[in-house]
Amino acid sequence: MARRRSAGASAPRRTLKIRSGDQVQVISGKDRGKSGRVLRVEPKKERLFIEGLNMVKRHTRPHPVAGAQTQAALGGVIEREGPIHISNVMLLDAKGKRTRVGISREDGARVRVARTSGAKLD
Repeated sequence: MARRRSAGASAPRRTLKIRSGDQVQVISGKDRGKSGRVLRVEPKKERLFIEGLNMVKRHTRPHPVAGAQTQAALGGVIEREGPIHISNVMLLDAKGKRTRVGISREDGARVRVARTSGAKLD
């Protein structure tokens, strides 16, 4: 019987060219055309979380915090950002234009470069 692969382990791991804090624009999906700042990147799953985009609702149960004076444990429906696959976004350069990302080496260090303008992104 064949072994089942875990989620995200199907492709060999590669370094991602988009990092947290970058400005990106969604190029496909329900939030197409919207842009925002990358909050978190998950390289194993090749997904990222963008501020204010792909909002999902989570139904949570209130859990009281041990030792707390007030009942500050909030429950109910909480909206937060959901993951977006990295292939569905493009990086925005300093001028706000969509660009692909290239890698060049300067003094032995990797530097990200915008393909459209040639400007450094780091």
